Order: sequence, then C-alpha cells, then structure tokens
Amino acid sequence: MQPATSFDEAAIAGLVDHFYEKVRRDPQIGPIFNAAVHDWDEHKRLLTSFWASVALRAGSYRGNPMAAHRPHPIRIEHFEHWLALWGETCAEELDEAHAAQMLEYAQRIGSSLKLGLGLHPQARPFGVPIVGAGH
Repeated sequence: MQPATSFDEAAIAGLVDHFYEKVRRDPQIGPIFNAAVHDWDEHKRLLTSFWASVALRAGSYRGNPMAAHRPHPIRIEHFEHWLALWGETCAEELDEAHAAQMLEYAQRIGSSLKLGLGLHPQARPFGVPIVGAGH
C-alpha cells in the first residue's frame, strides 16, 4: 500500500481503519478491544475524530480518553504493543514526516494515559515518592 500523499481527515480515516483491523486480529490486544468495542464502525469514526482533532486541530472530538480506558484490564505492555502496531501502521499509511508526527502524538498521549491510569512505574509527580509503592 502506498502512503497517503495528502494529510487530511481522509488519510487519518484510512490510518485508523487499517490500524484497528490489525488490532482486532492481534492476539495480545485484540481480546481487550474486542471485549470493549461493540460497534467497530462507530469506534473508528470516534477515533478518526480524535486523531483529526489532535493532528489537524479539527476540534471535532468530544470524549474523555482517560475515562474510556479506565474500566479495562490494560497493562503497560499493552500500551507498548499498541504503540508498536501504531508506528508500523503509520509507516504503511502515511509519508515519513506525518508518520513520525502521528507516532510522536501517540507516544505523548500514551504517556499521559499510563500516568493517569497508574501504569507508569517511573512516575514520581513533582519528585515526591508514591506512598505504599514499595520503593
């Protein structure tokens, strides 16, 4: 597949579609997503809106990613695997510059989500040790 020549909402929709088709079949993270997502078309529309808002400043996304992820059995290795699949798919779907940009956005967002979900073992807000963390 040739990377998209333009970077617009259609390119992001193609990226999201291709990515989540991989996720659905993935043995590590597929079961988590397949249990959580009941309407894949709607999920892809929502995530296209999310990524268009992030990358294109479209302002079309309405949602709370932290709240959406909180109820699911997500571990830190799931984030790392998701990120690897995302990077692979970005490289397949986008030109080099936009693939790098989308990967950087995902890394930053993933770091925030891991921190918010308590999955970032090195996290020490303001340099203060976490009480009861056993360190």
